[in-house]
Amino acid sequence: MGVDIGDLLEKRTVELSDLSHKVIAIDAYNILYQFLSIIRQRDGTPLTDSHGNVTSHLSGILYRMTNLVENEIKPVFVFDGKPPDMKLQTIGKRKEIRKNARVKWNEAKEKGLVEEAFKYAQASVKVNSDIVDDAKYLLELMGIPYVQAPSEGEAQAAYMVKKGDADIVGSQDYDAVLFGAPDVVRNLTITGKRKMPRKNIYVDVKPEIINLDETLQALGVERLQLIDIAICVGTDFNTGLAGIGPKKAIKLIKAHGDIESALAEIDRSIDNIGEIEEFFVNPPVTDEYTLEWKKPNKEKLIDFLCKEHDFSEERISKAAERLDAASGSRQQQTLDQWC
Repeated sequence: MGVDIGDLLEKRTVELSDLSHKVIAIDAYNILYQFLSIIRQRDGTPLTDSHGNVTSHLSGILYRMTNLVENEIKPVFVFDGKPPDMKLQTIGKRKEIRKNARVKWNEAKEKGLVEEAFKYAQASVKVNSDIVDDAKYLLELMGIPYVQAPSEGEAQAAYMVKKGDADIVGSQDYDAVLFGAPDVVRNLTITGKRKMPRKNIYVDVKPEIINLDETLQALGVERLQLIDIAICVGTDFNTGLAGIGPKKAIKLIKAHGDIESALAEIDRSIDNIGEIEEFFVNPPVTDEYTLEWKKPNKEKLIDFLCKEHDFSEERISKAAERLDAASGSRQQQTLDQWC
């Protein structure tokens, strides 16, 4: 998902405590995919309730957002709206990948190939409307605000940071950098010891911040040139140039100034370059949102998670108490009070 320019970007490792008192606009779909991919049984089967409803994302939101709030971080989720038409081809490809991965997952489970099964299960993850609706409702019960974007969630999150309503965008992908987010934080909810895929090796994962200005200065390019580099490599809105990775792309753009000149020099073409550039520079966004952090509703949390989705009442009660204690005074807290 997203654009593969991570190796070019300037990253700075930080501690979770360094993000205290920060408002982080989280790319909701990105983090939902993350929870649905990681929070699974050994053979890749997601957590479910007695009715067969997937609950992996609910577990991730509850416990990992509680951890952020305990670290005095103010999360706000930003949900995708209608994708642009030029993304439909990418969406179609992803559906096909998920379909094939599901077949391979079932085959691996039948053969008892646990690690293979888990890998294909992760690739088969889908976020549907039920998952989104349950996520939004859980956030409401936890007192965590969310914003509905008109189009791409990362574009809206980047806009909120540029506007001053949030401090950082939270996402594993790099699109928010192209949308002009001054700062993006990765690994926000996967900190700690993590096992490398298919290896018996554990690495220490910490949050890392990407600063747009530092990246542009280090690369010696302007933001529109960085967008052109991404278009050469491939984005959600176009297929990249065959045989052109990030390093070759930056050499091309720096040598010729812009993507049109670079393509003319190598006698290659990409459709809708101007439309893609314009979307990254001026994407659809909205000002119709209010950021308010409230006390959690313990009774409704128990009703929703325990009575409807079979979570342990003891564990949910403890999580609600942690969240309540971390959320501070019982008065409603607005964005202005946290600036």
